[in-house]
Amino acid sequence: MALFEPRQNQIRKQKQPISAESSSLVPESLMAEFDNLPGGGKHTPPKDFVCPITSNLFDDPVTLETGQTYERRAIQEWLERGNSTCPITRQKLQINKLPKTNYVLKRLIASWQEQNIDSVPNQSENPQPEPEPEPNMKSILPSSSSSDSVISQATIDRTMSELQLAITNLCMSEVLKESEMAVLQIERFWQEVNMDVDIHSMLSRPAVVNGFEEILFNSVDPRVLKANIFLLCEMGFKDKDVIQTLTRVDTDVECIVALFKKGLMEAVVLIYLLRPSTASLVEMDMVDSLLKVIKKQEGDLIQMCLKPKTAALLLLGQMLGSGEESIGSSIAKTLISEKMIESIVCSLGAEWAEERIAAVGILLRCMEEDGKCRNTIADKADLAPILDSFMGAGDAERFEIVRFLSELVKLNRRTLNEQVLHIIKEEGAFNTMHTLLVYLETALQDQCPIVAGLLLQLDLLVEPGKMSIYREEAMDTLISCLRNSEFPTAQLAAAETIMSLQGRFTSSGKPLTRALLLKRAGLDKSYQTLMRMEQLRNSPEESEETTPQEEEKAADNWERKMAFVLASHEFGLLFEALAECIKSRYASLCSACFVSATWLIQMLNVFPDTGIQGAARVCLLKRFVSIFKSAKDVEDKALSLLALSVFIHDPEGLCDLRSSMKEIMKGLRELKKLSPLASQMLKVFSKGSGSCSDFWSHKELVQVDCSENGEVLSIAYFKDKIFSGHSDGTIKVWTGRGSILHPIQEVREHTKAVTALAILHPGERLYSGSLDRTTRVWSVDDEVMHCVQVHDMKDQVHKLVVANSISCYIPQGAGVKIHSWNGGSKSLNTSKSVKCLALVCGKLYCGCHDNSIQEIDLATETLSTIQSGSRKLIGKANSVHALQVHNGLIYSASPPLDGAAVKIWNASNHRMVGSLPTVLDVRSMAISSELIYLGCKGGIVEIWGREKNNRVETLQSSKNGKVNCMTLDGNEEFLVIGTADGQIQAWGLS
Repeated sequence: MALFEPRQNQIRKQKQPISAESSSLVPESLMAEFDNLPGGGKHTPPKDFVCPITSNLFDDPVTLETGQTYERRAIQEWLERGNSTCPITRQKLQINKLPKTNYVLKRLIASWQEQNIDSVPNQSENPQPEPEPEPNMKSILPSSSSSDSVISQATIDRTMSELQLAITNLCMSEVLKESEMAVLQIERFWQEVNMDVDIHSMLSRPAVVNGFEEILFNSVDPRVLKANIFLLCEMGFKDKDVIQTLTRVDTDVECIVALFKKGLMEAVVLIYLLRPSTASLVEMDMVDSLLKVIKKQEGDLIQMCLKPKTAALLLLGQMLGSGEESIGSSIAKTLISEKMIESIVCSLGAEWAEERIAAVGILLRCMEEDGKCRNTIADKADLAPILDSFMGAGDAERFEIVRFLSELVKLNRRTLNEQVLHIIKEEGAFNTMHTLLVYLETALQDQCPIVAGLLLQLDLLVEPGKMSIYREEAMDTLISCLRNSEFPTAQLAAAETIMSLQGRFTSSGKPLTRALLLKRAGLDKSYQTLMRMEQLRNSPEESEETTPQEEEKAADNWERKMAFVLASHEFGLLFEALAECIKSRYASLCSACFVSATWLIQMLNVFPDTGIQGAARVCLLKRFVSIFKSAKDVEDKALSLLALSVFIHDPEGLCDLRSSMKEIMKGLRELKKLSPLASQMLKVFSKGSGSCSDFWSHKELVQVDCSENGEVLSIAYFKDKIFSGHSDGTIKVWTGRGSILHPIQEVREHTKAVTALAILHPGERLYSGSLDRTTRVWSVDDEVMHCVQVHDMKDQVHKLVVANSISCYIPQGAGVKIHSWNGGSKSLNTSKSVKCLALVCGKLYCGCHDNSIQEIDLATETLSTIQSGSRKLIGKANSVHALQVHNGLIYSASPPLDGAAVKIWNASNHRMVGSLPTVLDVRSMAISSELIYLGCKGGIVEIWGREKNNRVETLQSSKNGKVNCMTLDGNEEFLVIGTADGQIQAWGLS
């Protein structure tokens, strides 16, 4: 068969009469000496058995082209020293590579050694003692005490004669067929003999083992090869000397591996018995062949001392434990892609404990590579045998089992996790919790947190009573490891264990603690994204026995119980340990403790008032304030905010927060758009603030004189840049961060005043409207803005608002013009003279010269009146000078003739919901999430609170020019105004 073709590069024994070439390898005198060995009584080794260089018996003889034989290592050293001739004949050597081992000579030496065991010279300084015979080693001669001993002896003699003949043919025959038949005969004797004869001692001699070994090199008969492998495995399993004989030459092991990879699956047992190094296993690339054995039905393989599947699994486990991450990862990925998990799970219930432990290690590595396979493992695994193996396992193997069980209870369904925990707790011959408690006392420092975490989860299956030795020991261990700064790995393991005890996981087994806390803090985008990815990963055909509502209830119940156990231990002692670790220089440790502390503090709201919150406040409040102020990452700010929000419900905590109020205000303002918690805390602080000016305080940042360009008529903010439009047609670009209002660029493509600037955010475009009857489109995504399009509006543009497909502007005459970017235009609301515009969600709001306010639905062109107009008083128009729409409210500003210069309307029902009783003439407005900015005549800016409609601050520009326009930056941290006397001024929240 092609699968079992002999290896071309190996030494072969030619099964035919000895040719001249083969005869040259073994001198006739040597053959004669071998023939006389049994009765010759030779005590001195024949000279041809001794290396002329080392004077020792040959171990790996090689015969050179000159006919001289040397020990391989000796002649190799001779050549490496620069010699190129034969040491004895001094002939020039032509070879570049030493020949293969002289197996015939090696076999003869081994036979001589068997015959003259007492005369074998000592070739090492520290010889190994001969192994003592086992107590049950049977004599080759049978006992004669039996009544039918004569008959038995005759049968034994006949069998021994046949066996001896087969052994002789195996070792001495030069005909391959005879040697192959001898192997089959010996295998039959081994299988069928049922007498008091020790065949093993006859077959395990080096000469016989070498004979079996030569068959592996030369035979192509599958039956012979299987029988040969079977015999070598059986002998090697019982006698280590057989294994030593087989491993004297590396090429012997390579030959067996080659046969295995060609399809001789039973050879895997012999490979395992040969105990090759992990490095050599990796180099020989055996993974695919090992997987074939594991997949194979056991009935298809011959019965051996060790099951081939067991040997394959043990070798696979050895390769996975090589320590090289790339190798382990590659093997684990192969196992998962080949869907081998279920086959390996079956070995968890194997009879041999070593196989069970190997399966644990393999499955653990697969879960680390792709956590989704833990669902299959949890569904198919029989955990009782693993639990039974724990007591007899070594320390490293015990920890492997604990890690396996700890990873197994990180399923994405809480109900399944608790089912697995119940199995771990209740199955097995021993009390699992007591076993873990005993092991916890002797485990290594960095192993203790994993053991303690599993023990704590098992203890929590039943509502903890007043006392639990398991819970106390587990908690003390976790806290002790957190505090042990001399072992950072133990600290990190403890922190990650505590974080995972929250009990929610992805399908890959990653804790959901951080994502869930961000959701509770109002930043639920990452959580929702994660959940969508989970739904995509989970196959739709997976049936769930529990509903999402039941799962959520079980998860909430577990989280509540676990958090209470962690937080209440020794009156909040864990908070103190977490506070210390948050200051660690190790980022991973700091992050894990930060998330764990946030979770536990956030859970204090659902606990009864036992004073734990006070302990948490003392340990962590200042630390969380510091993180909130200094964190660059918005998620870290949100998490610290979530923890701080718990303390505002505690009078002492609120008092402590008020003392740091000014320091955290900036962070609250940054987060108020993202998190409702920030707005809530702002409201709490503002209600308790004695002075509004203390709470909302603005500091002048910079003022720039642009009077040479005339009035500042329009201003806009986009992507850290400020754009200003001037009456001479100039558009200027300023920095919006750092050195604010530092000039970047100035363009003058409009020929007349730039009356309006509008940003279209999705398209990253700036639109400028001008009295020169054009609207220009500018690209602002580059460092330098440039005009990309010019639209002829056919009329002067006094105010401009834009949408994706249209622009709306106030022309020189009455009404409002709607201009399509494709070129068409039309007029609306022509009965009114419009003063200001606002466009929100397809609704156009118009503030008119007669003090009326209209809403136009651009889709249907229907018009609704929000405020009716009024007649002119004393020849002056009562115009609506400014109009803004923010969060469903319409803000309009007009002269304060009725005591309310600014009115607030509900955009949905057009009802007036409030007003600002300012007495100033308001000409522009800007609205933030908390404040209303009013730009007035005389260069005054009034600031009003949106919550109470109360004035909180008044700003005065250095000049007295009318405030024509104003804008806020994206984070609402600073205000920029433009005035009629050409000034641009900025204030920042301080």
